[in-house]
Amino acid sequence: MFEPPLPLPAPADADRALVDAVLARKPGAFDRLVREYQGLCWRVVDRMVRHPDDTRELCQEVFLRIHQTLHQYRGESALKSWVAQVAYSVAKRHLERKRIPIAEALEGDDGLSLTDRVADATDLEASMAEEEIGSLLHAAIEALPPLQRTVLTLYHLDEMPIGEIAKMTGIAEGTIKSHLFRSRRRLREIVEPRIGVPA
Repeated sequence: MFEPPLPLPAPADADRALVDAVLARKPGAFDRLVREYQGLCWRVVDRMVRHPDDTRELCQEVFLRIHQTLHQYRGESALKSWVAQVAYSVAKRHLERKRIPIAEALEGDDGLSLTDRVADATDLEASMAEEEIGSLLHAAIEALPPLQRTVLTLYHLDEMPIGEIAKMTGIAEGTIKSHLFRSRRRLREIVEPRIGVPA
């Protein structure tokens, strides 16, 4: 007799099940967690430190810390956000130890409300479709300070909501929005003169 497939667990249920399996020391559970989140960990750390050897070591440190502190995960946010928060924290501490500033000092009010700043969002990938412009944009992103580069890529490439980025970094949502606005403005300033049209 045919039985319908069981419904897939909700993401929160799947997160909790994975965490519980790791905490119960089930064989392969921690390996599964690493496989599932190593890409995210690499992107967060690499966007901050920009050095492959350091990124590799720091990612190992991230998963070591996750293994040691997973019992503290309460399930209030997605496991993805919690892992990203640990990765961000490890990378930030690394930059602080090396005395590398993670952000530019934010200037005073530029006359725009936060709503105007968020509404200023553009689809960077769609507007930079040509290869030459794409490489110019990539170079411009690389030139951003580590925090702005990380916030920009988490928001646009990893599609992480502003609220989750704020929790991950411990920075207020308004400040995250300001970093996104300033990053986009800076990218426009670099790209527009080279292509001759507003980006």
